[in-house]
Amino acid sequence: MLIFGAQDAHLKRIESEFSEVSIIARGNDVTLRGEEEEVRRVEKIFVELLTLVNRNGELQVRDVEAVIRLATLGEARPMQARDSRELIEGEGDVIVVTRTDAVRAKTAGQKRMVYESKRNDVVFAIGPAGTGKTYTAVAIAVAALKAKQVQRLVLARPAVEAGESLGFLPGDLQQKIDPYLRPLYDALSDMLTPEKLKEYMEKKIIEVVPLAYMRGRTLNNAFIILDEAQNATNMQMKMCLTRLGMYSKAIITGDTTQIDLPKKSESGLAEAPTLLGGIQGISFVYLDKSDVVRHRLVRDIIDAYEHRANEKATQDERRHDDRRHEERREEYRLKSLASQVNPLT
Repeated sequence: MLIFGAQDAHLKRIESEFSEVSIIARGNDVTLRGEEEEVRRVEKIFVELLTLVNRNGELQVRDVEAVIRLATLGEARPMQARDSRELIEGEGDVIVVTRTDAVRAKTAGQKRMVYESKRNDVVFAIGPAGTGKTYTAVAIAVAALKAKQVQRLVLARPAVEAGESLGFLPGDLQQKIDPYLRPLYDALSDMLTPEKLKEYMEKKIIEVVPLAYMRGRTLNNAFIILDEAQNATNMQMKMCLTRLGMYSKAIITGDTTQIDLPKKSESGLAEAPTLLGGIQGISFVYLDKSDVVRHRLVRDIIDAYEHRANEKATQDERRHDDRRHEERREEYRLKSLASQVNPLT
C-alpha cells in the first residue's frame, strides 16, 4: 500500500515517533498495540494518511512528517489561545485553495499565524528555518486577494548578502536581485496558475520587490509581506511598517538567529517586540522546531546550532568572569605593593 511507503518506510517512521506503539502490517491490514492514548493518536495518523492517498493518489515523505507533527502537537507545546482546540481540530486549517490542491496550516505555529492575521493588521512571525513562515504568509495574502479583501499584494525582502556576493553576477539590476526574491516567486507559483501570476504581475496587482523600493510609498488596500526581516535595520523596519495605508495588512517574517547585517547595524526584527509589543493591532507569533515541516533532519540541525550557541554564550560568560577576577586580583596586588612602599597608604 502507498500508505506503508517503500519497504514500509512510512510505518517505520511512525513507529520511531511513537516507540510505545507496535505496528503490525499483514497485507492491507494494520494492527496497533500499545497504550490506549498513544494508539488513538497513531490511528488518527493512519486515517489522515489514507485521506491524503485517496485525494492525491500518492503520499510523499513531507506529507507523513506533517501529519506526524500535527498528531504530536499536544506533546510539543500548548497553544497560546483559549480556543486552541478549534484551531487544531477545526476545519479552518485550509488557508487557500490552489489550482491542484489546498494549502493548509500544518502546525500550531502556522495555525497561530492564520488566527492572528484575521484579528490584527500587523503580524510578526518569528522562528527558525523550515517552519513555513514565508509560505504560510504568502498563502494568507493570496487568500485575502482572492477574497477581494485587498486589491494588491506587495512582497518585499531586504537585499542583504548571506555571506556571498552577487555583485559580479551578469545581468541588469533586476537580474542581480532576483535570487533574493526567488523564494517569494516560488511560493506564489504554487498558489496561482502561471497565466494568472503573469497577469497579476503585469498589472502590478502583485509586486515582488527589494525592501528599498518601498520607500516613499503609501499602500492602500494592500497586503504587505516583509520576508527575511531579520536583515532589515531599525530604520528600514520603520519605513516598511509606515507604508501601511487604509485597509491594509502586513505580515513580517524572519529568523533572529540568522542575521546577516554588518556588525554595527541592529536588526529591526530583533528590536520590534520591545518597541511594538504593547500596541493594539500588532501581534507576535513565535514558531519553533516543533513547527518544522521540511526534512526531519532540520529539527536536529536547529537543535545542534542552538546547543552550540548556548555553549558559546556560557564560555563567553566564563571568560568575562575570569577576566574580571584577574582584574580584581591585579588591583589587590597593586594596592598591596603600594602599602608596602608607603605604609601610610
